[in-house]
Parts: sequence; structure tokens; C-alpha cells
Amino acid sequence: MTPPPRVLGFGTYEADRHPRVRVLLDGLAARGYRVAECDVPLGLTTADRVAMLRRPWRLPLLGLRLARAWAALTARAVRLRGDRRPDVVLVGYLGHFDVLLARALFPRTTVVLDHLVFAADTAADRGVRGVRGRLLGALDRAALRSADVVVVDTDEHAALVPDALRARVVVVPVGASGEWFAAAEPGRPASPRLSVVFFGLMTPLQGAPVVARALRELGGAVDATVVGDGQDSAAVAEALAGVPRVRRLPWVEPAELPTLVAAHDVCLGVFGTGPKALRVVPNKAFQGAAAGCAVVTSDTPPQRRVLGDGAVLVPPGDAAALAETLRGLAADPARVADLRVAAVRAAEQFTAQAVTRALDVRLREALA
Repeated sequence: MTPPPRVLGFGTYEADRHPRVRVLLDGLAARGYRVAECDVPLGLTTADRVAMLRRPWRLPLLGLRLARAWAALTARAVRLRGDRRPDVVLVGYLGHFDVLLARALFPRTTVVLDHLVFAADTAADRGVRGVRGRLLGALDRAALRSADVVVVDTDEHAALVPDALRARVVVVPVGASGEWFAAAEPGRPASPRLSVVFFGLMTPLQGAPVVARALRELGGAVDATVVGDGQDSAAVAEALAGVPRVRRLPWVEPAELPTLVAAHDVCLGVFGTGPKALRVVPNKAFQGAAAGCAVVTSDTPPQRRVLGDGAVLVPPGDAAALAETLRGLAADPARVADLRVAAVRAAEQFTAQAVTRALDVRLREALA
């Protein structure tokens, strides 16, 4: 009997901070692949990397860390011979550089790049333009050319891939990892007062100031937890100053976040109005649904298509509409209960095994 294909998770990813790679690897394992990892975390967040683009004198730090990580990855990779050699190398999230190394180390192996984030697109969303933006566009193209299979999360992101490489693309929704489903409390009664949670990196995509203005308009009509720090933190702090019944947490450990979210009635998604915000279905929409929360997020084509009746959708950037939606939910506990049930049903399509169906088909075709 032919042994199942061996998949190697490869790169400098951090699965705790960016669980997308864990979803992909867990999903393939559930589909019968033998999964191993060769991972040396770089220790830099997306925000750290974008900050370096704004302050080029800090780029040597990235180069030094990357060189050290690549040396360790190369040493581990050369030991993968014989029956330990992978059939597929899956380069995790933020692997724009790592995929170049993977291609060099495994020239005859099927290389999969999880291109969840386009470097140029993300930098533009955070205010990086000009020469640096063009360089990041060139990095995106080099990374895409180095992969045999390119994984993106929405059809809208697939459209950003150059036409010549579009045949390599597989759309795999972000999904949610197992700890989010484990945190859910089926049948938990609604809170005496509607409880709402928002978490994120406070980037423009997130629309955190929209959430803050909505909470200010509500004036304490709901209990809210706002988690995160980043580019828009000052605007959020200003909008929330003096607003009652809002708990502000700059950071929650990834292992503790699912339980925190599951204790709330409503999980908020993203509300930004930029091009990137209109192309994504955010992690938190999948995670909140998996944790048993009603999901309220922006009404964009990909979110409407993927979430359907599993979420309440409001116009992007509209704080007044968000406040009105939450006010209505606070007055209607029965509807909140129904929305939580709908979210749980929708989340059945967001498990690691479910979202990797199309990737499994593509890999088995490539390996046949």
C-alpha cells in the first residue's frame, strides 16, 4: 500500500500569533496526510515588519534575524532525506522570503505558499507608498513565482495574483483552529446585558475607530471588551474616553483568547473601508462563530458570500449603523440566541478539515 503523502510545514511562521498555518496543517492531517514541521519563528509581527518599511534603518535587524532563522532551517532541511523527505512543502503565513528558501532547498518538491497577505497590499493599507510599495509588489511577484500552489483566502485576493500565475491559485477560507471550537459553550444563556467583544491589531482594515465610535454612541448600553493595540490605538482611546462599561485590554495571550471571546454574546468583525478591508473575511469572523458567538461584521461581497445567514452585516465604516444594530440586539435576547445558533451551524463549514477540501484535491492532482 502506498503511504500517505508527507507534508512539511516550513518557514519562520508563528502559529500562536497567526493560526492560519495551524488550520492548514491540521486540516491536511485530518485528510490523511503525514504532517511534520520545520519552523524557526522569526519573532517579528506583521506590525514590526511594516514598521521597518517605514524606518529603513531598522531593516538590518530583519536581515540578521532572517539569516539566523534560515541557517537553522537549512540545517534541519538537509536532514530530511529518504523516507523523511516531504512530498509537499507548505510555507506558512508571511512566507514571502521563506518560499524563496524552500524553492532552493526542495527544487523538485511541490511547494505551497500560503499567500494570505500580499505585502504591497498590506503596506498600502498601513500607509506605505512609493518606492517601498513597488519593492513590496516585486517581492509578492517573486514569492508567487516560487510556488507551485498558491493558497489565498478569498476570490477577491485571488484576483490580485498576476494572470500568468492564476492557475496556481487555490482559495481556502481562513477557518478556525480547534481551540476555538473547544471554547464554545453550547446552550449558554445570554448575558443579562448584551456583551460584545472586539479584538485585533488596530490596523485600518480592522476599523477599530468605527467600533469605538459605535460604543461611544451606545453610551454603556452594552458591556464591551476591546482587545488589541496598534496603528489606530490613539483614535480608539480618544473615542472611548469616559465611555462606561467598556473594558480595554492591550493584549491577551493567544491561548487565552478563545475562552475570553466565548464568554461574550457578540463577536465583532472588521469595519474598515479601504480596498483590503473589502477583500477579506477576517479571522475573528470564523473564530467568533466557532466560539459560539453571534457575529456582527461589515457587509462586503466576500463576507456576505462566505458567512451568509451566519452573521449580521452592517455597512463598512458606519458607526451609527453598528450602534443601532447592537442596540437592537441588546433589546432582543431571543434574536441573539438564534444568531448564536446560526453562527455555530455556519462554523461547521469553517473547521480545518472542511476548509482544506480544495487544497487536498489540488495536492492529490499534483502528486498523482
